[in-house]
Amino acid sequence: MSKTNIQLIVDGKRIDGRSPGELRPINMKVGIVERADGSAQVSFGNTTIIASAYGPRTLYPKFLQESDTGILRCRYMMAPFSVDERKSPGPDRRSIEISKVIRLALEPVIFLEEFPRVVVDVFVEVIQADGSTRVTGINAASLALAMAGVPMKDLVTSCSVGKINGTLIVDLNGKEDNNSEADVAFAMIPSKNKITLLQMDGLLTKEELHKLLQMARENCMKIYELQKRALKEKYRSD
Repeated sequence: MSKTNIQLIVDGKRIDGRSPGELRPINMKVGIVERADGSAQVSFGNTTIIASAYGPRTLYPKFLQESDTGILRCRYMMAPFSVDERKSPGPDRRSIEISKVIRLALEPVIFLEEFPRVVVDVFVEVIQADGSTRVTGINAASLALAMAGVPMKDLVTSCSVGKINGTLIVDLNGKEDNNSEADVAFAMIPSKNKITLLQMDGLLTKEELHKLLQMARENCMKIYELQKRALKEKYRSD
């Protein structure tokens, strides 16, 4: 992690004008990929992600099947044009790692045990990246799964929190992410108050971590309401 002397908070305001505890503008829309069983587009500020879900469907070849449970597969990819300097197409070490992180964050909410020998596929495509792509991807993937009718205990809701210039903040943008003293990716099942993802990079005191987790929970509940609203609006329009 980069630890520079860039001043990211001036007079209590961040570089994009937000207060430390303020989320970026959030936009959510579901049902945007016609050929998918379920899909969603989610934007946190300039970070925009499209997720599509397919299944449950029989898994082939058969030797990959599990006799007592279904399998969730996730693929996270960044479009070559999603960042300032063109990204090489295809998977890399980071995308493979984030694909696994997203899968582990979503698995606890899906009734995979009810669907032995099947697979649910989720594709998370980063269209534009400006920080917090993995948590934005989790929110989009959760909505896509719900739209696909995959049996779930609840949605999974996710946000980032961190520390810049000695100040605790929520929803890191790209410059904050690259120059933070610490950043934490957080996901939870709101109705269960159960954490499904907690990744930290950097150094925090015990007190700072407890405070950030509280901030993450509070903001996840706000995001949860937006997720539910996006689903309701889709069904109203239909």
